[in-house]
Amino acid sequence: MLADSGGCGTANIPFFRPFIGEEEEEAVLRVLRSGWLTTAGEALAFEREFAERLSRAKPLAAAAVSSATGGLHLALEALDLQAGDVALIPTYTFASTAETAIHTGAEAAFIDCAEDSFLLDTEALERTARRLSEGKTAYEAGGPSGRPRVVIPVHFGGLCCDMKAVNETARRYGMAVVEDAAHAFPAYSETGEPAGALGDAGVFSFYATKTITTGEGGMVVSRDNDLIKRVALLRCHGIDRPVWNRYTGPAASWYYEVVQAGYKYNLPDILAAIGRVQLRRADDLLKKRKRIAARYDAAFSASPFFSIPPSTAGDARHLYPLRLNPPLAAVRGDCVKKLQEWGIGVSVHFIPLHTMPYYRKRYGTGYGGFPRAEDAYSRVISLPIWPGMTDSQVERVIASVFKLI
Repeated sequence: MLADSGGCGTANIPFFRPFIGEEEEEAVLRVLRSGWLTTAGEALAFEREFAERLSRAKPLAAAAVSSATGGLHLALEALDLQAGDVALIPTYTFASTAETAIHTGAEAAFIDCAEDSFLLDTEALERTARRLSEGKTAYEAGGPSGRPRVVIPVHFGGLCCDMKAVNETARRYGMAVVEDAAHAFPAYSETGEPAGALGDAGVFSFYATKTITTGEGGMVVSRDNDLIKRVALLRCHGIDRPVWNRYTGPAASWYYEVVQAGYKYNLPDILAAIGRVQLRRADDLLKKRKRIAARYDAAFSASPFFSIPPSTAGDARHLYPLRLNPPLAAVRGDCVKKLQEWGIGVSVHFIPLHTMPYYRKRYGTGYGGFPRAEDAYSRVISLPIWPGMTDSQVERVIASVFKLI
């Protein structure tokens, strides 16, 4: 732990630090000593344990992958997304949610945030799906056209989307549902069902800043065994048998067949071993994040200068996106700079995708088309909320934010 001088001094509080201990170190050493570092028994066990954690009464299958980005790509490929298709996604998300659809040859149609929310507006989703199904462009001002084929709801910051409404719209227009659950482990819907297990497929991230980590990595889950089998095939070059089994199985080790043009998206054992330990820690890590979030909520809810993020009982509290109210909102960039100068690591989640140069050029989008997402982006600062934060560090973050006033 870095030294912390308290108050609003100069000691750094990083935006995030992984909660890694001796168990994770021993897990890595165990794999190193085994002589087998790439995908094998640890990855298979991680898949099984992760699926069991989410399954509840309905069995799930899982495929470990090298990143959530790779997982989204494989899930869309497994659903045969292609040119002429359109994926409907929130504009308030990270780059991978849209680019993975583009990689398949499909197009991405953006959806604004719901009112007073960072989550996808299900009424706007309905309108856009209807326009596309009628042969129109996604928006009155233009945008992509084509068959509405898949919706990718994003469970932002650990908060679950309204999956009942998303699934109803998807069924109405014949779309598949692939949940971007990168922020959402372990998160639950208002009905108590696990996020990521509510659509046709769910994709989780184990990047260094996520709720549990393998450093880099992800997981695709589904109740459709055929979809997971296709993901597993595509993640290792489209080879017809597990790569590790070519060397350890009883059949001829040298022979294999490529039955599909695949990719290199497998998760190595050395990372899966870390993930298995982190999976066992997940509930404790969530409790620690919730305690920090509760202290932030109590501090900032009493001030007219700030709006605390919405939350539910099933929220994974992956991020703490504090919204600045006037007059601070007008100088959000200066506020970020000041906090960084004071040694507080902060971030901004997210810059809406429709404002990015690539999509402005591709679809003719720009500022003004998605006002709720633009408002959220212009006001938000994501504060540190990692399990190893000390009480004094949390208090220093709070004091520093109030010092902005």
